[in-house]
Amino acid sequence: MDLNSETARRRTFAIISHPDAGKTTLTEKLLLYSGAVSRAGSVRPKKAGLHATSDWMAMEQARGISITSTALQFEYGGCLFNLLDTPGHEDFSEDTYRTLTAVDSAVMVLDGAKGIEPQTRKLFQVCCARRIPILTFINKLDHAARDPLELLDEIERVLGIRAAAMNWPIGDGPAFRGVFDLVNRRLLRYSRVSGGRRKAEAWETTIDDPKFAQAIGTDAFGRLQDELALIEAAGERFNRESFLEGSLTPVYFGSALHNFGVETFLQALVTLAPPPQPRETAQGVITPCDAEFSAFVFKIQANMDPRHRDRMAFLRVCSGRFEKDMSVYHTRLGRKIQMTRSHRLFARDRETLTEAFPGDVIGVVNPGLFVIGDTVTAGSPIEFPPIPSFPPENFGLLRNRDVSKSKQFRKGVRQLEEEGVIQLLFTPGGGTREPILAAVGRLQFDVVEARLLQEYGVTVSIDPLSYSCARWLEMQPGDQDRINWPYNGFLRATDRRERCVCLFESQWTMEHFVEKNPGVSIRENGLRNNKSGVSTSLR
Repeated sequence: MDLNSETARRRTFAIISHPDAGKTTLTEKLLLYSGAVSRAGSVRPKKAGLHATSDWMAMEQARGISITSTALQFEYGGCLFNLLDTPGHEDFSEDTYRTLTAVDSAVMVLDGAKGIEPQTRKLFQVCCARRIPILTFINKLDHAARDPLELLDEIERVLGIRAAAMNWPIGDGPAFRGVFDLVNRRLLRYSRVSGGRRKAEAWETTIDDPKFAQAIGTDAFGRLQDELALIEAAGERFNRESFLEGSLTPVYFGSALHNFGVETFLQALVTLAPPPQPRETAQGVITPCDAEFSAFVFKIQANMDPRHRDRMAFLRVCSGRFEKDMSVYHTRLGRKIQMTRSHRLFARDRETLTEAFPGDVIGVVNPGLFVIGDTVTAGSPIEFPPIPSFPPENFGLLRNRDVSKSKQFRKGVRQLEEEGVIQLLFTPGGGTREPILAAVGRLQFDVVEARLLQEYGVTVSIDPLSYSCARWLEMQPGDQDRINWPYNGFLRATDRRERCVCLFESQWTMEHFVEKNPGVSIRENGLRNNKSGVSTSLR
């Protein structure tokens, strides 16, 4: 296959939103309309119903929330899509941030009744900082929604980005009948499908069709005409250059649950979402069509397939052609490795992969060779920018309730640490038997408990600790004797690499420690090759 043409047809994007805006539902419906699934699942299925494809963890299915990012590859409209569904809850925001380093565009899902919500704003800021183009889908028009003009104004006022409406809703709630395509000047009427599991029937007509005016009623038709006249006279016009530079977002209205507007949005991803883009490295810019293969690891996931119980490294291909069993240079290890056991990923499902191109997300079974942020290349050694990690804010003492499962306990916590679910800290009294968990969000503790039980058969308990922040100390031999250690509200621990980590009960205690020790070098985090020591908090 030709590298240039294969690269040009790739579209790699993430879907971001506040919890319950309909992100996972939209993901499922994009799969339905692309033909990747024949029947759509749902976040909270009724009895005997299908769960959403991207929510494959037992805890995700039980709670109806996304906990981990998922890669889904599918074809539509001559393009090959790599869709990355991300967690919406702020406690899992670190996984979302890592995933956003691997995409070329993002879809921002808003609830039509709520508009911009806190987590949406935070994730938008991350996309903005990375200059990621954003397409917006305003969802849940099948429920009572705010005025569309008000929603557009809020996007511009709160997010500071111009909003160009690409379609317009015809009513809302029970009266939601379809959308008017502002680009192609056509009306799309839909009929609701029970549960939204199959494609909605759509009828295309024009605004001059008297049958349409009769169907929605004189008042609703008159209001639609007025709104269209206003948006066409004073609304923002779509400009592709502004979209690609991140100063404008095309806005689509619809209902993911009932499949209204989903197909036109998928078509928009074909025409608007950019193909793979050039990327910075420490050695200069590389372009997707450079001949030499390069990629970086942005995620590690253990036990995706219960039959294998292995660890999968997720790599984003940035340049060149990947071929199964090829030999590449591993920058962090400083040596060559062979890329065996490579896979195409579709949520938890996998199939053997023989080749891949820029934009693709590939899974490589990881026998301890990879950590998040690693770079591999078939050419001269390069290194992509480090993936920043967040300072932990929640701490708990992890106890194994079944000493006969000590081996499984150690294996489980080690693999969860490699994934970035938590960080492990150790005290002289607790050691590896009772490590301290450090996490960005408290829900991560629930994930640890559930996964250790479900995946490793280990029952644990987590006792919350009162500390609220941690700092890594960079010290030379003998420095500990010269440090003014606090007497209260403080705990000294070490991490997996035996570096000194200080836990503080309050920001004041930490700042007082810094003030009393001006010569001590302190970092917010010590993981994932974060050379700058700077972390970006989404909380």
